Amino acid sequence: MSPRRNRPKGAGEDSPRMDGETTGRYGGFQSTENWRGEQWSLRHVAGASAAGKTYRCPGCDQEIPSGLAHVVAWPEHSGVDERRHWHKACWNAKDRRTTRVQRSRNAPRY
Repeated sequence: MSPRRNRPKGAGEDSPRMDGETTGRYGGFQSTENWRGEQWSLRHVAGASAAGKTYRCPGCDQEIPSGLAHVVAWPEHSGVDERRHWHKACWNAKDRRTTRVQRSRNAPRY
């Protein structure tokens, strides 16, 4: 008796997406969104892909801990230097936030 297959055939391979791009090394899907008059590329990062790394969210100015699923966003016309890692909730609420989020007194300064 052979073991049951847990994944459909071809699940481990990079599959082409509807817009012609592959999902890539980090999993998650990539899309574009219009914000502040610019086209932004978004990539949803799975928590397992972010293991061992911490980032600072520009929306709330708090750390994104290692292993937490989040969103990477950058203007489409720019390069990798403009990529920013956001909490999913902060990216969704970016239009409702003020331009300058102030840290609390006890927040670490990095």
